Amino acid sequence: MASASTQKKVPTTVRFYRFRNRLKEKCHGLGGGAGGISPEALAAAEAALSKMAEDYPDWVMGLIGKLADKHGRCVDTPENRHEFFEEIHAIAHDMKGQGGTFGYPLITDFAESLYNFTGSKGEISDRMVELVKAHIDAMRAVIRGRVKGDGGEIGAELRRSLDEAIAKYKSKN
Repeated sequence: MASASTQKKVPTTVRFYRFRNRLKEKCHGLGGGAGGISPEALAAAEAALSKMAEDYPDWVMGLIGKLADKHGRCVDTPENRHEFFEEIHAIAHDMKGQGGTFGYPLITDFAESLYNFTGSKGEISDRMVELVKAHIDAMRAVIRGRVKGDGGEIGAELRRSLDEAIAKYKSKN
């Protein structure tokens, strides 16, 4: 039997294939070809987004109502809190991606905070349930006050209030 060092190595042929990248051609207008978005289509999309932005406060108040309902159930039936926290977590997930799109980035921030907070799988204390309420109250204030953008001083106060509630919760855990 021959050792590994004495075996003759067979030459290997390596071939490189270069395929033309046709993705740019498929994306109309991006690869230098004809295409693009017509001004009419862009205007129609902007009008649809504007209409949705007008309806957003009413629509999101419905979601805030669902959050408040789940919070109330957490208070009334502590034995089912994990189930309700999962539902709150799912609603917050939906909300966190939408606020900024419609001019309400505070809703996105508060919903993201709620989403991150309710994702824990440990024991759910009364203080945790109260922190959910603080998030709901902050979101409700944003929508009722039609606080758009960063909200200026009102937005800063809402953030400060929620941050204090979170800090208070963390200091007792």
